[in-house]
Amino acid sequence: MPYLLQPLQIGSLALTNRLVMPPMATSKAETNGKVSSAILKYYNEKTAGGYLSLVIIEHSFVQQAGKASENQLSVADDSVIEGLKELAAIIHRNGAKAVMQINHAGSAADKAVTGVTPVGPSAVKNPRKGGVPHELSREEIGEIVVDFAAAAGRVKEAGFDGVEIHSAHGYFLNQFFSPLTNRRTDEYGGDVLGRIRIHLQIIDAVRAAVGQDFPILLRLGASDYVDGGTTAADSQIAARAFAKAGVNVIDISGGFSGYIVPGNNEQGYFAPLSAAVKEVVSIPVILTGGITEVQAAEQLLAAGKADLIGVGRAVFQDSLWAQKAVNSIR
Repeated sequence: MPYLLQPLQIGSLALTNRLVMPPMATSKAETNGKVSSAILKYYNEKTAGGYLSLVIIEHSFVQQAGKASENQLSVADDSVIEGLKELAAIIHRNGAKAVMQINHAGSAADKAVTGVTPVGPSAVKNPRKGGVPHELSREEIGEIVVDFAAAAGRVKEAGFDGVEIHSAHGYFLNQFFSPLTNRRTDEYGGDVLGRIRIHLQIIDAVRAAVGQDFPILLRLGASDYVDGGTTAADSQIAARAFAKAGVNVIDISGGFSGYIVPGNNEQGYFAPLSAAVKEVVSIPVILTGGITEVQAAEQLLAAGKADLIGVGRAVFQDSLWAQKAVNSIR
C-alpha cells in the first residue's frame, strides 16, 4: 500500500490516510469572529469526499488582544461554540477528522484590529510587522495561559477531534521561542527551555482543560532562517520537551520566515526540519511546505521525513486535488 494511503492511529484520533489540510487563514469569519456561512461552505467544499484524513482549521484567536486580522475566527468566548459545532459536523459528515488551531498574535497584532496595544515577551520590534509591543509581566503571561486553556475547552465542547497550539509564523508563542524577540532575563527567557516555559505551561493547562484522551497538536516554527534566530537544534530541544509534556503531534513550519523558506521552492522545503525533529521524538510529525505533487508526498513519507503530509496551497487552489491525488496512487 502507498505510504500516503496508510492509516494512522494517534491516541483517540483514527486517521484513514496521511493527507492533511493544514491551517490557512481565509478571513471568511463574521466580523465578531463567529462561524459564517462562507466558512461553512469553504470547509464543506474542501473536505467533500473524505479524501483528506485530517483538516486543521485556520488559526483562531484566544482573546481579543491576540486577534491577528479582521474576519479571523474566534475561540475567545462561549458565544462561538454553537457555530463551531456546525463547522465540526460538516467536516465529520464529509469523512475527515477536524482539529482547531488556537493562537494569539502577540506583537504581530494591530491596535486598529484589537483596540489595544500589542503585547509580546519583550519590548523588541517585531521582525515581520515592525511595531514594538508592551512587554508582558508574569501575571499577564499567566492570564494568556488561562485563555489558551479556556479556548481549548471550547474546541472540545464544539465536537472537534483535537486542538493545535500555534507557535509558528512569528506569532505570540513563536515570539517567546525566538531569540529575535525574546530578550527576557527572567524564567521566560534565556536558553531554549526558558523560552518555551510558557509553551509548557500552556500545554499543561490545555491538557487539564481537555482531559487525557483529547489530542493536542503543536505547530512549531522550527527555524527563523535568519542569523540570531531559532535553529533546527533549538527545535529538537523544544520538541523533546513538548512530547514529554504530552503533545501528541508536532506540526512543522517556519518561524519568522513564515510558511516559506527564503530562496527554496522545492517540494517539502521544511523536510530538513521535520526530519531533525523526527530524530528526537516518537510522536507523529506533520510536514508541509510547497508540496503540490502526490509523488513528492509519497517520497517524503517513504524517506522517513515525516509521518503526515500537509498540502495547503494546492488544495486551496483546487478543491479536487486530494481526490485526484488519492485516486492516482490507489
